[in-house]
Amino acid sequence: MMHEKMKIVIIGVVIAHVVIALVGLYFGVRWLIAQMPSHIVIMGIVTTALVGLYFGIHRLIDLHTHTHDPESPAQTEGRLIRWALFYDVSANIMTLGRARRLRDLTVRNALLQPGENVLDVGCGTGGVTIPAKLRVGKNGRASGIDPSPEMIAVARRKAGRARLEIDFRVGVIESLPFPDGTFDAVTSSLMMHHLPEHVQVKGLAEIKRVLKPGGRLLIADMIRPGTSFRKRFLTLLAPHLILHQYLRGVKFGIEDMPKLLQEVGFVEIKQLEDCFLTIGFIRAAKPAA
Repeated sequence: MMHEKMKIVIIGVVIAHVVIALVGLYFGVRWLIAQMPSHIVIMGIVTTALVGLYFGIHRLIDLHTHTHDPESPAQTEGRLIRWALFYDVSANIMTLGRARRLRDLTVRNALLQPGENVLDVGCGTGGVTIPAKLRVGKNGRASGIDPSPEMIAVARRKAGRARLEIDFRVGVIESLPFPDGTFDAVTSSLMMHHLPEHVQVKGLAEIKRVLKPGGRLLIADMIRPGTSFRKRFLTLLAPHLILHQYLRGVKFGIEDMPKLLQEVGFVEIKQLEDCFLTIGFIRAAKPAA
């Protein structure tokens, strides 16, 4: 009962902060338009307000979940995200309201076919796992693992509402709870940058183990900021994502993955032309024999 009361309190606090931020943003933008009708300045103010709101909500929810949640998460050396209640809202803020587009790209680039078995590693609230299940259909199977029991609980509720049978489990990439050669495809969306390099290597080896011969791995993650025209353009579209990487101390870029994939023994490693804001895709395969 006390846990439920605290949940109501934290939701109220977050909503109050959102309202205050939006009201302040509204009047601030109105003043800027009257004083200095510069689109660049306005975009900077809006971005700053959204980033401040984003990290403020993160801090509030981190304090709540780490203090009041009675269930222990799976042990991992990677960064653990437990604020499942607001995860989807946060994802939409970070993707400028286009989180569904990112998830659709991830599923499409995984080349999923009806009847296949797919695993989503670091599944969060099931944002990729659920459309993956829809793609493989009733004759296919979808599974998702995440170290956060809060994330898994939300994912299970979402799958239940959609009347989809999905195997969501609390688990970690370092020790996947599946037999060898179980899956035709594995997806990993915005998860690798939360792991230190030695855990990335161990996790990739585990993914290779649970893939069938010839099975595919699709990774979606942050592109490292660079000096090329394309990367500068993407940075202008999503400065909040770059700031997120900087403030979190994220040095990882998806450009680091081919070397690690090759070390583990993957083949047909390819960074795809598709990208979404500052998020890129890499596809690789387990050797067929």
